[in-house]
Parts: sequence; C-alpha cells; structure tokens
Amino acid sequence: MFYIETSKDLLNIIIAISILGFTAFACWAIFYLAMILRQGFKIIKDTRERLHKVDEVIKALKEKIEHSASYLLLIGEGVKKLVDMAKEYSGKGEKKVRRKK
Repeated sequence: MFYIETSKDLLNIIIAISILGFTAFACWAIFYLAMILRQGFKIIKDTRERLHKVDEVIKALKEKIEHSASYLLLIGEGVKKLVDMAKEYSGKGEKKVRRKK
C-alpha cells in the first residue's frame, strides 16, 4: 500500500499532479489552436473559390461585351436605314394626303 511518510513525498505527488494538469491543458489548447487554423484555411479556400468564380463571370461578361460591340456598328446602320425608310414612308403618306386636299 501507498504511504506518505515525509513532506517530500507529498510535494512530489503534488508536483506530479500539477505536471499532469498542465500537460492536459497544453494538449487541449494545441487541439483547439489546430481546429481554429483548420477553419481559417477552409475559409481562405472558400474565399479563393468564390473569387475565382467572380473572375470567371467578369471574363464572360467582358467577352460578351466585346462580341456585341462588333455588332453595334451593324445594328446602328440597320436602325439608321429603318429610320430613313420610316421617314420616306411617312413623307410619301403626307404627300398623298396633301394632294387629295
């Protein structure tokens, strides 16, 4: 059986318990620090993926704008011709109406 004979034995037991407690606390702190770092890395990874997706969307919009810009000249000329044709048509209609009076 275990007997405490001197105060030195009691001191050694208390020191052993203190070291055991400090070791348990240090392991717990290291574990939570590792979990915090893991969550930080996950957040950074998710942020990088989202920024990559935003970059892809911006590139796609840029390409569409560039392609549509080449068609703007053709569309502008088509609208101009339509306006000219509308003017001619409305001008002929006015002449006919004036002649009848």
